[in-house]
Amino acid sequence: MSDAQDEALEALQRGTVEVIGLDRLEQQVRQGVSLRVKAGFDPTAPDLHLGHVVLLQKLRQFQRFGHKILFVIGDFTAMIGDPTGKSATRKPLSRDEVAVNAQTYQEQVFRVLDPAATEVVFNSTWLAALGAEGMVRLAAQHTVARMLERDDFAKRYKAQQPIAIHEFLYPLIQGYDSVALRADVELGGTDQKFNLLVGRQLQTNADQAPQAVMTLPILEGLDGVQKMSKSLGNYIGITEPAVEMFGKLMSVSDDLMWRYFELLSDRASAELDALRASVREGANPRDIKLLLAAELVTRFHGRTAADVAHRDFLARFQRRELPEDLPEQSVPVDGSAAITLVQLLKAAGLVSSTSEGHRMVTQGAVKIDGVRVNDGNLACERGSARIYQVGKRRVARVRVA
Repeated sequence: MSDAQDEALEALQRGTVEVIGLDRLEQQVRQGVSLRVKAGFDPTAPDLHLGHVVLLQKLRQFQRFGHKILFVIGDFTAMIGDPTGKSATRKPLSRDEVAVNAQTYQEQVFRVLDPAATEVVFNSTWLAALGAEGMVRLAAQHTVARMLERDDFAKRYKAQQPIAIHEFLYPLIQGYDSVALRADVELGGTDQKFNLLVGRQLQTNADQAPQAVMTLPILEGLDGVQKMSKSLGNYIGITEPAVEMFGKLMSVSDDLMWRYFELLSDRASAELDALRASVREGANPRDIKLLLAAELVTRFHGRTAADVAHRDFLARFQRRELPEDLPEQSVPVDGSAAITLVQLLKAAGLVSSTSEGHRMVTQGAVKIDGVRVNDGNLACERGSARIYQVGKRRVARVRVA
């Protein structure tokens, strides 16, 4: 196997929880087969969120290695409602609700995927054509006992909670999507493993080679507990305004921040290790979180919008953190257009000497407008007015005059 093929297989497996059917997948990659990679998204809400992005990023990675993505909009399955992880029967959506949400999905998905290597398909195309007879034949390929092996069904059955018959159809028709599309690979969250394996079984029954199955981690929502979900209100939508997205990302806990880095960031593992080490050594987790927010907002809104959102957050944070009546003092510059940062800190009484100023900068204890700086010789230009902070207690609003 060539180095390029080794690299592709390593990259495609990175970040996955489990790969079932890996031997055949490796063989196909080794032979240069262009894979048909499937993932299904039920349009149960109008917007895609960062939880969806975990899966979309892996699909984009397959595209970079020359494979075709089958983006399945589950307009038929959404009318049933995926019972995965639910403790009660979910209310099916109407055709009109599904149609509106599906249109939004089509508009948003290409913020991550390459349109040229993506085929958007609707599973109503083949499922509606099955008819009553076809649905009965499909149902005959699975048993109630096997269905009750599913964790959520088993718990509800044991607790004597209702399980509607149509919910048993959901894994079957999701699996039938793989038969209809002749999928080589299917991706899903860890909570989708049962459904993905049904796809392999139905393909075998249809004399097709069973698809490889890749499961990916579930991204927790802003609460840090539940799966990110619009219905739970703990989500970050990829089309939310940049300022709102930035603020939500800054609201995640310091522990959850690392989970978001691992599942959403493009940063290399070595860089993430270095960021973790910096926090252990005393860096403020908030400053690291700013990097995460800036990266993700830039991805979906562009650098300019991310910079504006960054400044807006810092301004709002400063208003909360600092006294509203913080007086402004002036530091004059004699015959010059600027003064160095350490000279300004000394003149404003924030440090006792320029040498102390340099030492505090080196220790990471100096911030300008809430942002940590690492250059004591930074030029502070005449006419600028900013908030300078040394440590937690020494702070002043200073204008260079």
